[in-house]
Amino acid sequence: MTRPDSPRQSIVQRALGGHAAIGLLASALIYILALTGSLIVIHDRWQRWEQPLVTETRYLSPDAAQRAMQAVLASEAGKPRTAHLYIRMPTDDLPRAVVTTDNGAWYVDGAGRVVGREAHAWTEFLIAMHEYLHLPTTWGLILVGALGVMLVVLVVTGVLAHPRIIRDAFRLRMRHDPQIARADWHNRLGVWTVPFVLAVALTGAFIGLGSVGFSMLARAYTGGDMERIYAPIFGQDPAPDAAKAPLADAATALRVLGRRVPFADPTYVTIHDPGTRGQHIQILADHPRRLIYGESYVFDGAGRWRGPIGLSNGAIGKQVAASTYNLHFGNYGGLAVEIAYMLLGGALCVVTATGTTLWLQKRRRRGLRGDRLAACWDVILWGVPLLLLAMLWLRALAGPDAPLAAGFWSSLAAAIIVAAARPAVIARAHLRRTVAAAVLTTACLHLIAFPDAPPGVIAIDAVIIVPFATTLAIRFGRRRRPAAPGTVRTLEEVGGAAR
Repeated sequence: MTRPDSPRQSIVQRALGGHAAIGLLASALIYILALTGSLIVIHDRWQRWEQPLVTETRYLSPDAAQRAMQAVLASEAGKPRTAHLYIRMPTDDLPRAVVTTDNGAWYVDGAGRVVGREAHAWTEFLIAMHEYLHLPTTWGLILVGALGVMLVVLVVTGVLAHPRIIRDAFRLRMRHDPQIARADWHNRLGVWTVPFVLAVALTGAFIGLGSVGFSMLARAYTGGDMERIYAPIFGQDPAPDAAKAPLADAATALRVLGRRVPFADPTYVTIHDPGTRGQHIQILADHPRRLIYGESYVFDGAGRWRGPIGLSNGAIGKQVAASTYNLHFGNYGGLAVEIAYMLLGGALCVVTATGTTLWLQKRRRRGLRGDRLAACWDVILWGVPLLLLAMLWLRALAGPDAPLAAGFWSSLAAAIIVAAARPAVIARAHLRRTVAAAVLTTACLHLIAFPDAPPGVIAIDAVIIVPFATTLAIRFGRRRRPAAPGTVRTLEEVGGAAR
C-alpha cells in the first residue's frame, strides 16, 4: 500500500492539481475548439449542405478550367486586379469546381461556365472559429497554438494523475452514483482518446505557433519578407513583372502534369499575378496513400514544366510540414477517417465537459457555493451548440453577409452575464432538450426545403434526423410510462428522468 507521503503519491497529487488548474483555465475554449473541429472535419460536405442546389460536376477538363478562368476574370471587368486566381478542382467530397479571385469566388460547371456565387458563410464561420477564434489572425493563431500546448499538458498530467490507468481502462460504472459514472466517462474516454488528442493537439500547436515562429524569423532575418522564410519549404516565387500579358495557359499545364505524373490528382490550380509577364502556375495535386496534403508542381505562364517543390520526396522537414495539416484535420483516408475523427472529437468534448463538471460538483460537496460558475458552464456546454445553430438560421434569413462572428460572441457573452447574475434562470435540462429539438428541426426543415438536393446532402440530414428523433422518442416514452405499483423512485432517478 502506498503511504500518503510517498514520492509516488506526491507525484499523483501534483499532477492532479496541475491537471485541474490548467483544465479550468482553458476548458471553455478547448471545448469550443473541440466542437468546431469535430464539425469542420467534413467542411466540404457542409459546404454542399449549405448550398445544396449548385450544379455539380465530377470532372473539369483542362480546356474547361481555362474557360472558367477567362469567364470569371471577364465578369470582374472594372474591379481591382486580382493578385491570385485559384481553381478548386472537383473532388469526391465536393464535386464542384470553384474559381476564386481577390474579389470573390464562383462555381463553374463541367464546361467552364459560371453557374453561381460561392456563399457558404456558415461553413467559413466554423472554420474561422476553429482556426483562430475570430480574433485577428496572428493573435488568434497564437492563442489556438497555446491551447494546443495546454491540451498536451492536460493529457500528460491526466495520465500521471491516474496510476491505475491501465487496470481501469475498461471499468465503466454507469449504474452507480452519477458523480462516479461521470468520473468514469471522463477517465475512460480520456484514456481511449490519448493518441488522437496528442496528435491533434501537437499538430494544432505546430500550425498555430509555427506561423508565429515564421513571422519572428522574418522580422529578424529578412526584414519581414515572409516569402523568403517560407521558400525552403514551399518554394520561391519568381521575380514579379507587372507588364500586361495574355492569361496563363493552365490547360497546357494540366495536360503536362497528366503526362509526367499520371497518378497525381490535381486539387488546386493557382495563377500568381494573372495577366502579367511575371505570372506563373502552381498545381497542387493529391498523391494517393500519402499523408501529405499534396505535392505542388510549378509551371511558367505558358504551361511549361518547372518541376515539383519537393513536398512528396524532398527533405524530411518538408514532408513532415506537409503532413501536419492532414493529420490535424483528418483529410486522409476518406469518409471512414472523417467519421472516426468526428467521433473522437466528440469524445474530447465529453472529456472536457465532464472534467469541469466534476470539479464544480467537488466544490459543492465541500460546501462552497458554485451556482454561478455552474450556470456559466452550462451556458458554455449547451449554449455554444445552440448559438452555432442560431448563426446558421441567421445566415439563412439574412444572407451570406450576415455578421455571424459578432452575433455569436455577443450572444454568448450576454448569456454568460445572465447566468452569472441570475443562475436560477439557467436550467440544464431545458438547454439540452432545446439543443436536441433545434438540431432535429433544422435538419427536417432543410430536408423539406431542398428535396431535390444531391444524395450526399440528403444523407447528412438523414444521419442527423434518425439518432436525434430516436433519442427524443425514447426519452418522451420514458417520461410518459407510468411507474409500476409499489415502485419507489429516488430523487436521483427523478432527476435523471427529467434530465
